[in-house]
Amino acid sequence: MSFRKRNAVISSSNLSLSISPKVENAPIPGVRPSPLDGRPTTSTGTASLDNLLAGHAGLPLGTSLLIGEHGTTDFAGVLLRYYAAEGMVQGHQIHVLGLHEGWRHELPGLSTEDKKSSSKSEAPSDDKMKIAWRYESLASGGAPRDRNAIQRQSSSSTGTSSIFCGSFDLTKRLNPTNVKGQMGFHPSMSIPGLPLPKGTLSPFKQFVKEVAYKLANSPPSWIHRVIVPSILSPTGYSSSSARPEEVLQFLHALRALLRQYPTRLTVITTLPLSLYPRTTGLTRWMELLSDGVFELIPLQSSAVHTPPPSSKSDSKSEEQTQGLVKVHSLPIFHEKGGGSSEAYAAHGDLSFSLSRSKGLVIKPFYLPPVGEDEQEKNKSESSKASMEF
Repeated sequence: MSFRKRNAVISSSNLSLSISPKVENAPIPGVRPSPLDGRPTTSTGTASLDNLLAGHAGLPLGTSLLIGEHGTTDFAGVLLRYYAAEGMVQGHQIHVLGLHEGWRHELPGLSTEDKKSSSKSEAPSDDKMKIAWRYESLASGGAPRDRNAIQRQSSSSTGTSSIFCGSFDLTKRLNPTNVKGQMGFHPSMSIPGLPLPKGTLSPFKQFVKEVAYKLANSPPSWIHRVIVPSILSPTGYSSSSARPEEVLQFLHALRALLRQYPTRLTVITTLPLSLYPRTTGLTRWMELLSDGVFELIPLQSSAVHTPPPSSKSDSKSEEQTQGLVKVHSLPIFHEKGGGSSEAYAAHGDLSFSLSRSKGLVIKPFYLPPVGEDEQEKNKSESSKASMEF
């Protein structure tokens, strides 16, 4: 009998075959897995809106949002600007329908306050023991901490500079040095007075054709964002586009692209509800063809008609409630639900306010205590009286 050691290597060829290099997929900027079911999600640029999207902490790829707004305000346009600015910073491809090319210069710029606060918080973080984020609030007396800030600290500690949701400032404009993506503008109506030749497609069909071509001829790692502002508004769309067969086919085509590219495309559309209320059948069909539906109801008060917040505005003026938010539907992906708006009804009514450093902030709506307004008026009157001689 022959004896040999069991741990001896017989041949080096078998060893080379058994050891294979591990290929790791490079992370896509601006995309992270959902904490609910692991599907890839991207940020809308508004942190409070990301928190409302069915527990995914972002907008899942392959889904669409329809945001309706009452009145003549443009709060939904602010959400679109943040959505576009987030895509430009992350290096995504943005397709805009019906806006002029000067709109790219109206995007908000990155906030410098967030960078200063993050640099200050990174210095003492090295001395602390690394523990789970849910237990870090125990040291501060049980005060909850921001999950986005913890994620930024973890990303900075690992050496990656990518941030999922950027912090933007309405009083600033996006610096060209921070732009990594590309933005394309597509017309929503033909030039009036010029006859169209036979065989030309409508603006909706031409837009879908161009977006499909860009998706088919771009690398799989490129993320695309589609922006459709104030759909069916007479200031940006022709009267023929308001026909049900035109707009519903357009939304059907966008929905088909979302299902064909479930990991590369997201869509946000805004709708003027003062022209097309939710009681009409066309609006209801448009809501059925969208994965998520939100409704913005501005309050008829003096705070609504105030100018946008400036760099010298107070924090109290930014916290004023400027409207209500209604969540009609959210994406549902599995048998447990995961996106029902009924689960968020337990939190009560939602409201929004326009902040300089945070953009459109969605928060629970509550009435101020009785007599608080009268006390503030009395203080203001007393201060004015003391200034008079």
